[in-house]
Amino acid sequence: MALALVPEAVAFAFVAGLDPLVGLYGAFIMGIITSIFGGRPGMISGATGAMAVVMVHMIQEGNAVGAALDQAIPNLGLQWLLITLLIVGVIQIFAGIMKLGKFVRLIPHPVMMGFVNGLAIVIFLSQLGMFKETSNGVSTWLSGSELYIMLGLVGLTMAIMYLLPKLTKKIPSALVAIVIVTLIVMGLGLEVSTIGSFIKDGGGSGLDGGLPTFQSQIFGMTQTIGPHWGLIVSTAFILAAVGLIESLMTLNLIDEITDTRGSGNKECVAQGMGNILSGFFGGMGGCAMIGQSLINVESGGRGRLSGIVAAMTLLSFILFGAFLIEQIPIAALVGVMFMVVIGTFAWSSFRILNKIPVPDAIVLISVSLITVFADLAIAVIVGVIMSALVFAWKNATMIRARKRVKEDGTKVYEIWGPLFFGSVQNFNSKFDVKNDPDKVEIDFIESKVSDHSGIEALRGIANKYLDAGKEIKISHLSPECKKLLVTANPKWENYIEHHVDDPRYFVVTDKMDLEV
Repeated sequence: MALALVPEAVAFAFVAGLDPLVGLYGAFIMGIITSIFGGRPGMISGATGAMAVVMVHMIQEGNAVGAALDQAIPNLGLQWLLITLLIVGVIQIFAGIMKLGKFVRLIPHPVMMGFVNGLAIVIFLSQLGMFKETSNGVSTWLSGSELYIMLGLVGLTMAIMYLLPKLTKKIPSALVAIVIVTLIVMGLGLEVSTIGSFIKDGGGSGLDGGLPTFQSQIFGMTQTIGPHWGLIVSTAFILAAVGLIESLMTLNLIDEITDTRGSGNKECVAQGMGNILSGFFGGMGGCAMIGQSLINVESGGRGRLSGIVAAMTLLSFILFGAFLIEQIPIAALVGVMFMVVIGTFAWSSFRILNKIPVPDAIVLISVSLITVFADLAIAVIVGVIMSALVFAWKNATMIRARKRVKEDGTKVYEIWGPLFFGSVQNFNSKFDVKNDPDKVEIDFIESKVSDHSGIEALRGIANKYLDAGKEIKISHLSPECKKLLVTANPKWENYIEHHVDDPRYFVVTDKMDLEV
């Protein structure tokens, strides 16, 4: 399992514009903390593309600010990221303490599909920069033999990752592909960009594999932020939201596969702890990894020990194999990321797009586009709001009133469907106060007053009958609705029928009480 963490941790670090060691540290710290304290044994966390793409702008802005200072500060963007991760951790822990993890169940399937599609597109676009070379501050696309070699190595990496699992799934295909491509480059003496050359071109001195160290300097870096605190805080909220959404969606997926149930709130706290420690010890942070979690569970790793062993093995790679990581060609990492894109994108969305309701299709496409042109968290929030409005509109048109007259001349309105803010107008249109008889009953046996707007609508229609000098009786109200009406005005006791001989009513209200 640890072997599968290495290539993606390094690749996602490049996506964010960080040294590979920062990605490896982040993967180790997130992996060990969430394995010990997380709410889903067997789930693997580490550096992820979803969070990496959110970090890019802030890191670039920090580096630009650092370069413009009188005494230039190299890699200031990394220092800002470490500070941001502290805020991310606090937000995620707060979400766990406030038991907000359960709200991931409110994310509709079209939103999830749009989320992963947009994420795949963003990761793909972030890799296109690797097909450019910079000379004298000007970036140009690769051409000629350099481009053909790059494309060939990328294609070879993807081919190995695609074909190897058909032969065996016991060996991480990404690791095998990287090793083979690296050996080919070294054996043929090809002049290509590697992790080591990439770091040196960026002003670094290479990887120095060792234990993560406490980054005390970040406390002195807060003064460099100045007017950019808005960027730091907004990025922190987006990172926290994206991390929790992906982690909780992964947790739900593993729950379904293992037929068990993890604790979303406990996972929120563990993710927050991991990101705080990443900030203190120089990691890029992260969240749950869907692919690695599936590999781990399908391999039989369903306990906490599997995640702990994976994290500790990854640390051994950092301590004793950092010099080998420098030899990896950039083309191999690009190939790995392109396969991640292919695996992440929900290709089934094309097949079902014309088969699902039009509003769901619009939500799916909208979330994908917003993810690409804005960010992941905003896309999910907008998608949930769009889905909620569609749901509210559909339910607003569902309310009905069946009318009948009793032997004593009482006209009964049997309400069917939910009474809430969206259906109030339709509800009011069902009644004919002027022409109705002197006795009217409104029966809610197949309806429920869902919110304050519904209660006010009921109060309003009852008052119209009373003002017209007619007798009104309301039956089968839910206990909470009765309480709200009587608390607001004790005279409602005279209009509500409390003793109802109908077994359906007691079954419904008992169930509602249990759910609350």
